[in-house]
Amino acid sequence: MPSVLPFTALVGQERMIMALILNAISPQIGGVLIRGERGTAKSTAARALATLLPEIKVVADCPFGCDPYRRDRQCDNCRQRIEQGEELPVSTQRTRFVDLPVSATEDRVVGTLDIELAIKKGERHFEPGVLAAANRGLLYVDEVNLLDDHVVDLLLDSAAMGINVVEREGISFSHPARFILVGTMNPEEGDLRPQLLDRFALCVDIQGIHDPQKRVEILRRTVPFERDPAGFYAEWESREHELSGDIANARQMVSQVTYAERDLFTIAHLTSEMQVDGHRADIVILKAAMAHAAFHRRPHITDEDILMAAELALPHRLKRQPFQDTEVRFLELTERLGQAREEAMEQATSDKPDESSSASPEEKKTKVRS
Repeated sequence: MPSVLPFTALVGQERMIMALILNAISPQIGGVLIRGERGTAKSTAARALATLLPEIKVVADCPFGCDPYRRDRQCDNCRQRIEQGEELPVSTQRTRFVDLPVSATEDRVVGTLDIELAIKKGERHFEPGVLAAANRGLLYVDEVNLLDDHVVDLLLDSAAMGINVVEREGISFSHPARFILVGTMNPEEGDLRPQLLDRFALCVDIQGIHDPQKRVEILRRTVPFERDPAGFYAEWESREHELSGDIANARQMVSQVTYAERDLFTIAHLTSEMQVDGHRADIVILKAAMAHAAFHRRPHITDEDILMAAELALPHRLKRQPFQDTEVRFLELTERLGQAREEAMEQATSDKPDESSSASPEEKKTKVRS
């Protein structure tokens, strides 16, 4: 029985909840940064998500929890065992929650190689780090803005590439490092450099809930949970299993979600109109839109999926004047999306060859009706 508040029992903070779910469906999106004041359920939500996630199949005796059925997602040791004809033992485990301390050093994060053992005996011994423990799990970084910039860069690189390569004195070792990256911070304690901020795929700015009814609901759920965690979880267990199943189904479906050429034009026009630098936002919006469509069991992405993805991918990438609120820019987002869709349709139409001259009158009528 989990010792944290059930994920489905969280009150409000819909954007944060959706950002976490999308990364759970598709960790390749690249993680989420949650910015907010103290006491807004940032760490509670991250821990609750980990307990909610479906169980996974792993190589039983592998410290990296490798996928026994995917050669491209296995460490050097597992691949070598398969090449030698060994059958890998398989077991089931819950998704791991790994908490990275603020004082973590580079060696603690990526792991270390025993150079002395390699030189004297020719044996390659790797001491796993945090990235190894977090593989196929959830890596939670509280106060990410207080971490050393180099360590943050290492985390974001691994989250983007899905692999950790450690090299020392000409000796290298690699292992998969695919994890759901969740970073939290309080802006009052300082911000991340823009270069690192942009590397987080999604970002959510949250505030305390001011609606009295919702604040009362938080009290109604928090106090009973602290008094009797087992009893409280039993009341929410069916909803937890339902959401867990939805995430598992979406994971299977997300790679099959399709998009049209006009969707790409829509995203490109949208980021261009919002004056977003670089191209990372475009890629993130498409990936997040596909995950959102899969979560709602849609085989194709829609404007709703693109809009939700944009709301999560653009806040930390919009250019702002001093004292300008990001929310003001988002008042334009729906209108901009409509304009982008119209321009995309016009672009797609202009790119098609004109077949009207060779079509018969009856064919022309059919095309107009369709």
